[in-house]
Amino acid sequence: MPAAPHRISASQVIGELLLTAGALLLLFAFYESFWTNIASGEKQHEAQQKLELQWGDGWVNPREAKAPALGDAFARMYIPAFGPDYEFAIIEGVQEQELLVGPGRYPDTQMPGENGNFAVAGHRVGKGAPFNDLGGLKACDAIVVETQTQWVTYRVLPMSKQPDERRAETADCLPGGMNERVATGDYGKVQGRHITLPGDIDVVNPMPETKSMEVVDGMEGIMTLTTCHPQFSNAERMVVHAMRTEVLPKNPEGNSLPSAMSEVK
Repeated sequence: MPAAPHRISASQVIGELLLTAGALLLLFAFYESFWTNIASGEKQHEAQQKLELQWGDGWVNPREAKAPALGDAFARMYIPAFGPDYEFAIIEGVQEQELLVGPGRYPDTQMPGENGNFAVAGHRVGKGAPFNDLGGLKACDAIVVETQTQWVTYRVLPMSKQPDERRAETADCLPGGMNERVATGDYGKVQGRHITLPGDIDVVNPMPETKSMEVVDGMEGIMTLTTCHPQFSNAERMVVHAMRTEVLPKNPEGNSLPSAMSEVK
């Protein structure tokens, strides 16, 4: 008598589909976190080389400098708390083709060192992952931006919302008047790091967390970093705000490094 045909149950089919889906997810995660890093690393290296050649062409008056073209590198960013090797060329633009190269400036936000908000986006997983460790930044950690003519140092703002705690968090890195402005003044609601939704565009306005897009007299210089949150998700945004504390002109000898560059951990 011939053997009865083997019948595949619905649970077996579902199980095989789940295994296949899991394998595809693992392949995608590998692609995102490894292969795209290689491609981005090559593009970032090219951007660094072009930037060095551009800067070597001659000094430019920072007051006469124009906004860079989309896709062009125009500055370098260092975060000493992330170690001596943390260095990225900053690209103009925040579309996928720009962020594949490195951190990108939001067009229409301010330039490094200017009053207002110099806002930069970057990936957290894959594609170079320049902002993978933003969650580890603490109040007073330095973010240093190098342009052709100057070094600009920003300090991460307090994480707390409470005035007394805010004042204490940045007492060692912000001058007295600036620290009080951050603790209780018009910057009292600007946190060093928080989580928000992708549609919250106020975080890149000249005065973060307000609706105004106008730069007015008396504003401080802010640097804002944005990235996806949580990892492997685009559901939310992690936002870091830092305040300008020093602008140091570069000299031809190249020995004018800001003191913050020595705060490597």
